Amino acid sequence: QVQLKESGGGLVQAGGSLRLSCAASERTFAMYKMGWLRQAPGKEREFVAAIGWSGGRTYYSDSVKGRFTISRDNAKNTVFLQMNSLLPEDTAVYYCAADRRPVPSLVASVAAYDNWGQGTQVTVSS
Repeated sequence: QVQLKESGGGLVQAGGSLRLSCAASERTFAMYKMGWLRQAPGKEREFVAAIGWSGGRTYYSDSVKGRFTISRDNAKNTVFLQMNSLLPEDTAVYYCAADRRPVPSLVASVAAYDNWGQGTQVTVSS
């Protein structure tokens, strides 16, 4: 199984930006669709964004559409999440995970993702 490690979280003021990275342990990374998900205190884990195998297709939750951008560099086994115009409600632990289903569809179902990283904390102050 691929191992994933997130980085780039931190404390930022509302309106600010952060760029999260997720490094994968193996070159089969390019065979996986990838997703970013998050979990706020006291809430269930929720979908944020997903990207297809080559990076040509993306899918976002309504809450982040237009503010966040997911991208990937298969040569570096890394997926990114650029977060702009951050809001206090974006505060959460952010996880990257793999969608290993052998179909091209990108989905928001948390159950479709596995091989979770350890997460990186994002805190947005008002």
